[in-house]
Amino acid sequence: MAEPIAHFTAAGTTANRVADIFLGAQFVLHRGEGAKPTLAVSYFHRVYDGGAPEFDFGSPTNSVLILASGDVKGFHYDANAFFTELDQTPVRRGQFGQSLTISRQLPRRFTLSGEIWHFTQPFLKRNAVGTLWAISYPARKTLVLDAGFNHGLTGTSTTWEAFVGITYLFPHRLWKVQ
Repeated sequence: MAEPIAHFTAAGTTANRVADIFLGAQFVLHRGEGAKPTLAVSYFHRVYDGGAPEFDFGSPTNSVLILASGDVKGFHYDANAFFTELDQTPVRRGQFGQSLTISRQLPRRFTLSGEIWHFTQPFLKRNAVGTLWAISYPARKTLVLDAGFNHGLTGTSTTWEAFVGITYLFPHRLWKVQ
């Protein structure tokens, strides 16, 4: 996972910074079908701190995610639980979060997604809550384009944030499954 560049305004100053880079893995624990969820677990570690500001939930040193996803009556859902470690040297603290995303396929292969999320902010002793809306389009089988915005709902959440993204999927497995 990587966010190559972050453009931001903080304390009246606008700047660009190389953002953090993470390495990790995700594994499916149970394949679901329809309304019965697929369960997966993910782990990632920050390998490079780019120095961009840490919005809302910070940039974790280590993260474990538990993911559940499924389909109900034409809607896709993703429910996630986050267990992360934040580092403000010399202090490290645990952070916890949850998110629920509902997606719906639109005509012409577009997908609209809405999400509500919550993260504890252990160094502020507060909570960040927000909503995210995005639209995505699969340009090819291996290439997905998306754009959206995030709106914070608490005083310590980022008020507004816009994003664009590109996801490339490898066309073949990297290793054989036995």
